[in-house]
Amino acid sequence: MSGFFGCVSKKECVADVFYGTDYHSHLGTKRAGMAFYTGGRFVRSIHSLENSYFRTKFEDDLGRFAGSRMGIGVISDTESQPITLTSHLGRFAVVTIGRIDNIEQITAQLLNERVNFAELSDSTINATELVAILVSRADSFEEGIRRVNDTIKGSCSYLILTDHGIYACRDKFGRTPVVIGKNESGYVAATESSSFTNLGYELVRDLGAYEAVFMTDEGIKTVVPAGRRKQVCSFMWVYYGYPSSYYEGINVEQTRYHCGGALARRDAGQLEEIDYVAGIPDSGIGHAVGYSNEKRVSYKRAFVKYTPTWPRSFMPANQNMRDLVAKMKLIPNRELTDGAKIVFLDDSIVRGTQLKDNVCKLFEAGAKEVHIRIACPPLVFPCTFINFSASRSSFDLIARRVIRQLEGTEDFSEETLQKYADPDSEQYARMVETMRREMGLTSLRFMRLDDLVRAIGLPKEELCTHCWDNSSEM
Repeated sequence: MSGFFGCVSKKECVADVFYGTDYHSHLGTKRAGMAFYTGGRFVRSIHSLENSYFRTKFEDDLGRFAGSRMGIGVISDTESQPITLTSHLGRFAVVTIGRIDNIEQITAQLLNERVNFAELSDSTINATELVAILVSRADSFEEGIRRVNDTIKGSCSYLILTDHGIYACRDKFGRTPVVIGKNESGYVAATESSSFTNLGYELVRDLGAYEAVFMTDEGIKTVVPAGRRKQVCSFMWVYYGYPSSYYEGINVEQTRYHCGGALARRDAGQLEEIDYVAGIPDSGIGHAVGYSNEKRVSYKRAFVKYTPTWPRSFMPANQNMRDLVAKMKLIPNRELTDGAKIVFLDDSIVRGTQLKDNVCKLFEAGAKEVHIRIACPPLVFPCTFINFSASRSSFDLIARRVIRQLEGTEDFSEETLQKYADPDSEQYARMVETMRREMGLTSLRFMRLDDLVRAIGLPKEELCTHCWDNSSEM
């Protein structure tokens, strides 16, 4: 994923950008950065977050930004940013979130036009620099923003810091949120509305898909109107989003309660002998509370998360380290697990490794039965828009590995995949049963896509559901 925060104010806003960016740390990540326009110049700072936290890395830099009334910050799951660029439009800085699926084609075209790239990320083209170059080759920022939106396949939302204000731009189909807030001194744009509350900003509105606004301390002006299509990433509510955030006016935690309730209704007349409901921390907790409330069975914390030194499991870049973090951070409470029949709620199963390890822990701690309920459908199609479930191979996904096992080949058609994505098909039932056996579960059930759409509350055509049914636009 990744997340950004930008502010333009009548007074110094360094602390607001610093803490506002920090409130996006749950979205990753590898790197973070901030850029400010101060005293007639642009100043930026970038640090790795792989061995420390945002505040720790950036506190010593704050003095360099003193007096700034405009700034942007980013928690980046991919490349180093912000990027600063000097062009005929003036000097500006850019931060981005998302994934450019056709980055190789765009790069080849620009190189053919003798455009040079200065920044590299892991020996590849820096996607944020690519966006900055596309913007700079237009006759105006507004035209450059349209060029980016019309050129990129995938998803890219971004902020552009100039010497006279900030452009906030949402990706073509609105897959990643961009929300606007305000207080008496100015305006902010961010990925997470939860970053506003403790900083004294009130939520104004979401940007529409494709929309771009220009923010000054006096107000906001739409410079690129919203498009007609919207496909918001459903995983923002299921997993990525912070519980107190709103997207499209819909609260994350409330949606998770709805998800858990829907799963409990599918279990009506079943699992009547369970002792309690639990959630895999952190994102599984809201789903579990919803299940518990609907099922009228008590909620307990069979797992507790050790937070002082172990970060979220997807933050380290190395997969072996991610697996180690996942193993070490969750501690079962034997007082609650010994002899218990438990229903566990989790947001998703990607590779399956972490869940299998957690189930082993529960049985080792004396659990009698472990029933797993997942708050989204099986991930049959890798994400090509925001890097969720992105990997070197689609067979890193447990669903794809099981399909390969059941089909006896790696070469299967779209029609075959759709059968496995259909919750009413024989193929789907075989796939889920195979997963259950491989992970040693007493039972396993996934959320149906139609139930998830109802839980979120937006029309299906306004949601990106590519991971589950391959239906979304490029």
